[in-house]
Amino acid sequence: MARKDTITINGDEFSFNEGETILQIANRNGIDIPTLCYMKGLNPTGACRICVVEVKGARNLVPSCATPAMNNMVVETESERVIKSRKLNIELLLASGRHNCITCEKNGDCRLQDLAYRYKVETVRFPESETRYETETNALIIRDFSRCILCGRCVQVCNEVQVNRAISYGYRGSASKIVAVGDLPLNESDCVFCGECVQACPVGALTENPSRFQGRPWEVEKVQTTCPYCGVGCQMNLHIKDNKVIKITGTEDVAPNFASLCVKGRFGYDFINKPERLTVPLIKEAGSLKNASWDDALSLTAKRLVDIKSKYGPDSIGIFSSAKITNEENYIAQKFARAVIGTNNVDHCARLCHASTVAGLAAAFGSGAMTNSIADIEKSKLILVTGSNTTEAHPVISSYIKRAVESGSAKLIVVDPRRIPLTKFATLWLRQNLGTDVAWANGMMHVIISEALYDSNYVKDRTEGFEELKKTVEKYDPAFVSKITGISADDIIKAARMYANSRPASIFFAMGITQHSTGTDNVKSMANLAMLCGNVGVPGGGVNPLRGQNNVQGACDLGALPNVFSGYQPVGDPAVREKMEKAWGVNGLPETSGLTITEMVKGAQDGKLKALYIIGENPLVSDPDINHVEQGLKNLELLVVQDIFLSDTAKIADIVLPSASFAEKDGTFTNTERKVQLVRKAIDPPGKAKQDWEIICELSNRMGYAMEYTDSKAVMEEMNSVTPSYAGISYSRLENGGLHWPCPAPDHPGTPILHVGTFTRGLGQFHAIEYIPPAEVTDEDYPLYLTTGRVLYHFHTRTMTMQSEGLNELSPECFVEISPQDAADYNIKQGDLLRVHSRRGEIQAMARVSDQAIKGTIFIPFHFAKAAANRLTNPALDPIAKIPEFKVCAIRIEKV
Repeated sequence: MARKDTITINGDEFSFNEGETILQIANRNGIDIPTLCYMKGLNPTGACRICVVEVKGARNLVPSCATPAMNNMVVETESERVIKSRKLNIELLLASGRHNCITCEKNGDCRLQDLAYRYKVETVRFPESETRYETETNALIIRDFSRCILCGRCVQVCNEVQVNRAISYGYRGSASKIVAVGDLPLNESDCVFCGECVQACPVGALTENPSRFQGRPWEVEKVQTTCPYCGVGCQMNLHIKDNKVIKITGTEDVAPNFASLCVKGRFGYDFINKPERLTVPLIKEAGSLKNASWDDALSLTAKRLVDIKSKYGPDSIGIFSSAKITNEENYIAQKFARAVIGTNNVDHCARLCHASTVAGLAAAFGSGAMTNSIADIEKSKLILVTGSNTTEAHPVISSYIKRAVESGSAKLIVVDPRRIPLTKFATLWLRQNLGTDVAWANGMMHVIISEALYDSNYVKDRTEGFEELKKTVEKYDPAFVSKITGISADDIIKAARMYANSRPASIFFAMGITQHSTGTDNVKSMANLAMLCGNVGVPGGGVNPLRGQNNVQGACDLGALPNVFSGYQPVGDPAVREKMEKAWGVNGLPETSGLTITEMVKGAQDGKLKALYIIGENPLVSDPDINHVEQGLKNLELLVVQDIFLSDTAKIADIVLPSASFAEKDGTFTNTERKVQLVRKAIDPPGKAKQDWEIICELSNRMGYAMEYTDSKAVMEEMNSVTPSYAGISYSRLENGGLHWPCPAPDHPGTPILHVGTFTRGLGQFHAIEYIPPAEVTDEDYPLYLTTGRVLYHFHTRTMTMQSEGLNELSPECFVEISPQDAADYNIKQGDLLRVHSRRGEIQAMARVSDQAIKGTIFIPFHFAKAAANRLTNPALDPIAKIPEFKVCAIRIEKV
């Protein structure tokens, strides 16, 4: 047996592994060595000299964070010499600037203050350094250079954790400072305001402006919960004082984000406390919404729904559930639709973003969800990102990708028509024409098969349909594909070889793949490519759709879909219906699939759908061809909206019910990697607002079907009893961290990676798919293409983010992104007001000339109601998933 190296620290002997530092060994064994610049997991700098220790035989004190342990090393961490050095360094740091603790936001949570107290530094013998740089203030971050100790933690986290490269050291000697590019103010620089630097700052040099003077650290209660924005599921701490959220920080050492947040997660919390929140029910009287009691509002809603059901039948009523409410609330919403109304007309916004993911991956693998965990990115040798502006839509996941590339552990292929920020990190960027994803995927597979680069054993043992696929892709040689996609033949060959020869390889996609009339085909093509090279069911591999909203995965999982109960159990299966009828105490649950969101809107237009109950959705901004959506909603006999604000849709409702936000409820969200995580109540809801599940249950009771639950935990217990993939999940287990479904039993550890050894459906199914052009193409009247998407600073229809002064300052209005070539052709300059026409409507917005755009294609974000991009978009549907083609339509532009 090999001899173990040992080190002696403060008289105790410890073994260690090669490469470990003195600090790491001490921390592992419960010995506290104070640090200031050191950050776990990052490259140590030894800059602050606070962690110095005395090593026997060494002439000088050494920084424990940067000094590797050696066999038989003898270390003292608190010797007289060490303490004297630390006290001197603390004095020098205190003298380096204006460290006035009285009004500093970090008072009580300052590492330098803690060290001064610990080492009894009562006086500073050195004169205070001159304040060389003025404090810089913007709506979100305050930079007080007089308090900066140049520890470098902010620079490290910006460059090594978030990999945003926004700040670095500038100047020299006494003039040194932390600078953005060109020493610009942050709000004029490349900074994306993730706030990682603020959380990392050990002193008061960087603080959050919105929380200034809102509460001292010792006055604040911290409540851990799950972020309400995108599907990453970041863990965050809500800082609470006087029933108000005054600040948000990332939760340290907890997956998936390990304290990292994006600008929305860290600073987009204003909406929680806004006085514009709905606080009482509203009933429309004489054309205007008037305040009402809960009793009146719920009784009227129940009566109207019962009357409409009696007159027109249950299928004349539809329910829009929501990706923004909890799993428990989605379960209650679909139960209400099926057991109380008697219809399968229940759907949610996944129809508009990832319905094609569910359909495509279920057909290929047997399960329509992300196959691997977020952490698996670190194990990938190649990452292919397509149809995802990851840095803006899923910033924390983008940091995983950027770190993998920067470390040299992975190569990156980006396939996107826009020069998105992630292309700066790409080994290879393929810039395809809009709507040609099946073609480039077939082209890559043509090369991989013709050069025998595919995993023949995996294909033989674990898949079916290969010969049909092989025959179909034969004609998609690189030259042919290049004519369709605009990607050079050489790049198609290069990408194919890179993907096939780098295993494991992972694929990440979002709505640039799914929001097409061929969205399901696009997703199947990603599945084909992954299976061809044996990249499904392995660590670091997989096909990984990035979900756009906090609980869009959970809403699907818990049955807020027209064709399945919770756990994707088909409504058409008699055995499943019998099980649900027994659990719910009802008979005759509907057996035919209901209407999707898009079909319900059309049904309202046609007069077939008479009532809609909309929970936390805003279709007057989010749905395609808004003019027709508005006509449909106004054609209803009853429109009920349940939300936290009076949204555009709520303004035209007959009854509005005020609900609680994520900060005001208990429950669970399921993130994009299928990880179920707790949502914890931190404050009480405003006024008389209620949790969504409570509202639905009270309405159900009034309609004659008793729904009685003591709390959300009781809802989960019922929910999991009828949902096999969630059966082993409980609140008590989730207190120790999230669990990936399927988790079928209380002792099951969860399933971070799907399809290990076998696919859910048995064998993986290849699909032979031909390229089909977009449903709408350009012509003389509409010579340009439009594609839509998100920006970093806003979320969905801005119901929440528009309440943030800081976010609005960073992204105040809609814009029309146009390439320099098109701008020159149309004589358009930056800031010109443009009118954009499609066959369905028109909007006006300012021009943004950018090399992110490709000639012939315009990009417009969909968030802004005043210039709603979805007045232009094409409602053409994918025939399988019924998802609209948001990503391609024909337009024309003109200067106003």
